[in-house]
Amino acid sequence: MPLHSIQPLSDCAALGLWQLTEEPSALLPLLPYAAEYETRQPPITHAQRRAEWLAGRVLAHTVLRTLPGAVDAPIGNDENGRPYFQHQPELALSLSHSGAWVAAVVSTRGRVGTDVECIREKAQKLAPRFLAESERADAGDDAAKFSLYWSAKETLYKLHSRRGLVFREQLLLDPFRLRKAGVLTGHLLVENFRSQHQIHYQRLATDYVLTYCLETASVPLPL
Repeated sequence: MPLHSIQPLSDCAALGLWQLTEEPSALLPLLPYAAEYETRQPPITHAQRRAEWLAGRVLAHTVLRTLPGAVDAPIGNDENGRPYFQHQPELALSLSHSGAWVAAVVSTRGRVGTDVECIREKAQKLAPRFLAESERADAGDDAAKFSLYWSAKETLYKLHSRRGLVFREQLLLDPFRLRKAGVLTGHLLVENFRSQHQIHYQRLATDYVLTYCLETASVPLPL
């Protein structure tokens, strides 16, 4: 069972990381409500994708059990496909997986977002679609920075759960110096609301980046 780590983020939130090596058949028995999950698995034929789906839920339940007073419940998906703990509206959950890594952030108060990405040239090629000109200039030719920009914007998107956001115009990040771990300043810009957020990041090994954000880190700004 390759649970990599569980890191407390506050008195009500924690981050879990899982380094995936199992086949789907080894993950299903690790789940509570295993019979229920067996019927809920999405129609995924690729074994790696199915393992990522199952490992995310095993990890989410594992993280939840570390939070004081939290009551476990099955994980469902809302109309937009986002995961949530059923019948537990006070709980917030965000899941992400990419290749060998699975991440889960759970909180008993306030919304959360997380994303893990494999560092690859694809992020740089797609940058005009999701990065502002200033962000592309700051990334330069650094593939890790492009992937981190993408991951941070995915985390903000998950945190706010707003469909139709234009990443290059409404989810913006301040320039930063890339380190092994650090904090990025992000901004959500919508018609009648603006907010500022602290997005934490870290490098996982040499070829993955992880980002996460808690709602308690947001600062509403004047319009």
